[in-house]
Amino acid sequence: MMNEESVFFSRVLTELTLSFHIIYATIGVGVPLMIMIAQWVGIKKNDEHYILLARRWARGFVITVAVGVVTGTAIGMQLSLLWPNFMELAGNIIALPLFMETFAFFFEAIFLGIYLYTWDRFENQKKHLLLLIPVAIGASFSAVFITIVNAFMNAPQGFDVLNGELVNISPLLAMFNPAMPTKVAHVVVTAYMTSAFVLAAIAAFRLLKGSNHIYHKKALFLTMKVGLIFSIATAIIGDFSGKYLAEYQPEKLAAAEWHFETEENAPLILYGILDDGEVKYAIEIPFALSILAHFNPTAEVIGLDQFPEDETPPLYIHYLFDTMVTIGMFMVALSGLYWLGKKLKWTFVDSKWYRLLIVLGGPASILAIEAGWWLAEVGRQPWILRGIMRVEDAATSSTHVDLMLILFAGLYLVLGVGSIVVLTRMFRKNPVEQEIEDRHAEKGGDIL
Repeated sequence: MMNEESVFFSRVLTELTLSFHIIYATIGVGVPLMIMIAQWVGIKKNDEHYILLARRWARGFVITVAVGVVTGTAIGMQLSLLWPNFMELAGNIIALPLFMETFAFFFEAIFLGIYLYTWDRFENQKKHLLLLIPVAIGASFSAVFITIVNAFMNAPQGFDVLNGELVNISPLLAMFNPAMPTKVAHVVVTAYMTSAFVLAAIAAFRLLKGSNHIYHKKALFLTMKVGLIFSIATAIIGDFSGKYLAEYQPEKLAAAEWHFETEENAPLILYGILDDGEVKYAIEIPFALSILAHFNPTAEVIGLDQFPEDETPPLYIHYLFDTMVTIGMFMVALSGLYWLGKKLKWTFVDSKWYRLLIVLGGPASILAIEAGWWLAEVGRQPWILRGIMRVEDAATSSTHVDLMLILFAGLYLVLGVGSIVVLTRMFRKNPVEQEIEDRHAEKGGDIL
């Protein structure tokens, strides 16, 4: 297998691993916060349904954490196996955030174990709730530290290059690079948003399937409300991300927006197709790209004409950007209408078709996360370390990457199918109605 094939299979395997891991990682970051909110609301309102909600989500969360650990370990291993030249060059710098990410995960795992095994050990439920704080912090900081590694690849700093080697290394300066604030904020907030909408989709699905239990209605209202807050936050941080790209990675913004010529009063192009360099059938929003890039409708936006062709990212990232933004806007509208409808007692938000849209919103949010991640990674091409090392120079020359790809694909298939089977069986054999009855019998009193 030639080096070109090694690079190709290394890229495919890395993309496959990241695409699979990001689903479990997103849920792993967002769900602890949702559990914490549900339990807090339950204690505050003295409402057993919210307490039960936290309890059931926590059980399912453990399964996703287990799969996330396996895929996260695979990523760490693949960094060294598939990209040895990159790790040799940048390993000294990114070792610190990688270590911190592992520490954050252990911090989360220890307190998660204590939290799960002490459900009925506390007279005061507030003390049990306190155990969730380090779980949520650990989960979020896992995302923070691993995103810092990615931010460094987009905006490398904190070192000097001398004869192809990195010298004068400052890991802290490298960690706090210009890409870090927007990237970290975007990843963490979208994880919260996506987790809320995935849990909302499950509640809406149960209601669609005929269960009219108040438990599912409360679950749906809580998750849609939280989803609305974080989807609005995502849109605001997305705007800051656009401004970061205009300043530090203009070639990525230009490729994502099909902005070929440097010009003022730049319009934003949505959808469309490219025909011999001509954009056709697109929706054009006047001045919107100038506003996104510089908060000024007449500002000049750098186009692809300013960059050599071999440093231009693939133009198909335009569709990834469109997918991410379209789903994001759809979820803001869907959750906003639901919340408003509940406030103003509009009946359509409880209709079957609206609940079906909420069910579809769960997988759509996951798709938006995937599109955003692919946009971040592919938009950096041809660089693995922007401006310093190209992808083809970083890859392994091993002839066995194609076999690794097949083996890892098999592993992810088993993990994906296995986790779905375990989760569905776990909740099918222990329905809400039965659990409420059991707890009712245990307590010998009424459950609110």
